[in-house]
Amino acid sequence: MITTNPFEDRDGDKLREECGIFGVLGARDAAAMTALGLHALQHRGQEAVGITSFDGQEFFSRRGIGHVAQNFSSGQAIAELPGMMAAGHVRYSTTGGSGLRNVQPLFADLAAGGFAIAHNGNISNAMFLKRDLVQKGAIFQSTSDTEVIIHLVATSRYPTLLDRFVDALRLVEGAYSLICMTPEGMIACRDPLGIRPLVMGKLGDAVVFASESVALDVVGADMVREVEPGELVQVALDGSIQTHRPFGDTPQRPCIFEHVYFSRPDSILGGRSVYEVRKAIGTQLALENPADADLVIPVPDSGVPAALGYAQQSGIPFELGIIRSHYVGRTFIQPSDGARNADVKRKHNANRALVAGKRIVLIDDSIVRGTTSLKIVQMMREAGAREVHFRVASPPTEHSCFYGVDTPERSKLLAARMDIAAMAEFIQADSLAFVSIDGLYRAVGEVQRNSTCPQYCDACFTGDYPTRLTDLGDRAPGCSPVKLKAKPAKVA
Repeated sequence: MITTNPFEDRDGDKLREECGIFGVLGARDAAAMTALGLHALQHRGQEAVGITSFDGQEFFSRRGIGHVAQNFSSGQAIAELPGMMAAGHVRYSTTGGSGLRNVQPLFADLAAGGFAIAHNGNISNAMFLKRDLVQKGAIFQSTSDTEVIIHLVATSRYPTLLDRFVDALRLVEGAYSLICMTPEGMIACRDPLGIRPLVMGKLGDAVVFASESVALDVVGADMVREVEPGELVQVALDGSIQTHRPFGDTPQRPCIFEHVYFSRPDSILGGRSVYEVRKAIGTQLALENPADADLVIPVPDSGVPAALGYAQQSGIPFELGIIRSHYVGRTFIQPSDGARNADVKRKHNANRALVAGKRIVLIDDSIVRGTTSLKIVQMMREAGAREVHFRVASPPTEHSCFYGVDTPERSKLLAARMDIAAMAEFIQADSLAFVSIDGLYRAVGEVQRNSTCPQYCDACFTGDYPTRLTDLGDRAPGCSPVKLKAKPAKVA
């Protein structure tokens, strides 16, 4: 199984990646190429996968629960998807729930012909729009927020399909990168703020779109550029390209957590290597939060680049103090805490000979609920670590995301409930520190965060949501939790 952080478990202690989308027009083996591209994006969604193709006359779809390799590794599966245009999707159920009816691309026969759509993101006014559509007679076949876009396109009174699509998007709030297929060709677009990523590439005469540049690398396509925030790229069946900017100029706010965790480290995002940015975050972390220690140890795999940066800046040796097994899947719900902990140890084991008697600095990308961090610290102590200092390559995650990331409700986020001293006590670390928000911005190439008009969406850290949240009453749900403070040390 491909996963960004194999410590991730069903306790919800890691932010689940949103979804991944891929599309190609003008390739003889369009469906096979799409399956390969989705395999490179498997880390963005491991619950379900779907591919829809078009052969110039008909649309064909195949969807399944599980991984790309489980559903599209056979020649028979690919043979069911003929044509030179195809789009695909890997998903987590951020909204709607699991089940085949919610697996994308979603497809509908409209008055203008077939319409397939693959969506990465989340529509924050989907419930509001759906209520209105249902009252007008719309019948929904899924519980996915993406289907709202199909109904808005179907009910628009504009004459052309492109105009109907733009009309629909004008009513939508939230975050989206979309790849749509019609009998006329393919449309790819991003929301006006560019919260979710999307890139465009070329492979011979074929035009390729993907959530990340790594998917272009894997299929052998050259990256042309990112699809700009608010841009619609329309590719006709003959390969001709038109671009449209129907939303005017809006300051972009791409998701900064893509740099921290979601994207693969071998991707290019915003013109910068994700790997190099993560090393730079580690450098900032060392500058802001030094530790007197013997070893820097990453929590594999997502903590590795930041740990390298921390070690290089601090001069403390980098070592693999946690060894990962690559042959164990995710930690599913187990019948007892003991079984759950045993499963974690099947995935990872402390390098006892290295760790025993040492003062160590553990580097991880984030802390969500804190339960995984606690298990890691305990593992290090059981291996004989003399001191365990925990450093985090992102600011405290205090707020939920409503833009296509499956985060726990805010009351379950450790940083929303506790101050840093109390968090350190909870995970049983000798010290705990996070990179600052300005340090994170410096790592991605900015001087600092512009508090008046932030350059990125960083709502999970700051609570500064860049769009309306209509379905939540225009605000994050609930009041700010009361933060617990660490208990004062007892005086002997």
